[in-house]
Amino acid sequence: MDEPSDKSAKSPLAATSRALLCMMSYEEEVSGYDLKKWIDWSVDLYYWSPSYSQIYTELKKLEGLGLVTSRVERDEGTRTRRLYKITQAGMAAAIEWVNHAPVDPPVLKHSVLLRVTFGHLTNPARLKELLQEHVAYADARHRKAVEDADGAEVEPAWAYSVIALRWAAKYYAAEREFALELMKEIDEADAIMQKAAKGGFGKPRPTPGYWREVEKQVQARREAD
Repeated sequence: MDEPSDKSAKSPLAATSRALLCMMSYEEEVSGYDLKKWIDWSVDLYYWSPSYSQIYTELKKLEGLGLVTSRVERDEGTRTRRLYKITQAGMAAAIEWVNHAPVDPPVLKHSVLLRVTFGHLTNPARLKELLQEHVAYADARHRKAVEDADGAEVEPAWAYSVIALRWAAKYYAAEREFALELMKEIDEADAIMQKAAKGGFGKPRPTPGYWREVEKQVQARREAD
């Protein structure tokens, strides 16, 4: 029986390690290459896609903590590959995280929306081009999510993965619609921008420090509620 070591009990796992451990909870013996391909086929749509080097680094950490084991498999030639399998301690750690870890808020890092925020540094035509690129990206991701969910439905053990992939498909469909809607609002925002006072670089300039006043107003409304 594999018991959690003191090291594993005292060492909080990084997000990549947690996800890899949970993927191995299906108890299939897999290589780092297998995990990367599996991630790109599923979890990449709604969480992350680590590099091969990140995967192998985290697998070594998990093995050092006694949460996975590994062995080297040799084929009939000279090629070898290292295969990893979850231990009982690893399974316990995965179950503990899924059931009892605090819920972390999702982190939105939307580079396109950030560039729209600073649209005064470009022009409406360029912003629409960027949003059109994002629409194409969302379309492609939506198709992939639908295809991957359809493919996963044949395996009963992936039932929860299927509904996560269906959620991802809905997310990218909505993302596409949001981008198209934002494209229609660009000209209206530009018309308002043209009325703004210009600064030293000839760019629109708000009243210096006015964001502090807005912050006070928002706080006052929150306290009133």
